[in-house]
Amino acid sequence: MDKEHGAFAVPESIRKLTAGKAFSTDGVGMSKAQVMVFEDCVLKIVPYREKNEETVRVMRWLENKLPVPKVLCYECDGERQYLLMSRLPGRMACDAYYLERPDELAARLAEAIRMLWSIDVSDCPRVRDLDTELREARFRVENNLVNLELAEPATFGPGGFKDPEHLLDWLERNRPGYEPALSHGDLCLPNILIDNGRISGLIDLGDTGIGDRWRDIALCWRSMRRNAEGAFGGKVYPDARAEMLFDALGVKPDAEKLRYYLLLDELF
Repeated sequence: MDKEHGAFAVPESIRKLTAGKAFSTDGVGMSKAQVMVFEDCVLKIVPYREKNEETVRVMRWLENKLPVPKVLCYECDGERQYLLMSRLPGRMACDAYYLERPDELAARLAEAIRMLWSIDVSDCPRVRDLDTELREARFRVENNLVNLELAEPATFGPGGFKDPEHLLDWLERNRPGYEPALSHGDLCLPNILIDNGRISGLIDLGDTGIGDRWRDIALCWRSMRRNAEGAFGGKVYPDARAEMLFDALGVKPDAEKLRYYLLLDELF
């Protein structure tokens, strides 16, 4: 037990950078990661997976391209990944301040999406296209890793899909057209930071890479809807209509692609 860093004894290289600093724990989001928030940095500890190293490569590639955390130190002991990052300023886009100001919120969400699309991906070190996503989805389905409790009520059961295998089969047979761009991969409101009327940070980059631009639109749209409906805090914001995102972004909703990428996310 490491009294300074919670349940795990962190590597010495990270201990030197955080020793003596006060921290709080962050429980926002669906991840099971242990996250410690210091005044000037954030330490994220997760079980080791090969894609963690890919995430670090993407984060380093994005430095000076987008407002993303700077990698201060990365260590892996074969069981856990320890990622120490700079802490970015700003409030999460799901903050009540923005949900009470839906026009400003929609404009900032659209700004975040356009920032991603503006990046030249010709030398991006990671690809998260549908081949990759469906391959990982199959692994999760075949190893019973899909959490049905987190699925939308209508996804499985009467009127929906029989089970995750049935959904995966549908996804593999109904792939939409591909519109490549830099994709965050989990562009939900808690992963977008806003400060002084501008995007100050994009965080939680575990699925970032070249992907379809509609995945980010779909997840951002759903996140705005869920937050407005009070799914996470209980308070309802009736003026924060998720459809405002499309107006701010200047695109027409593509019902087919929105449905596809929201259903794909049910397997993750």
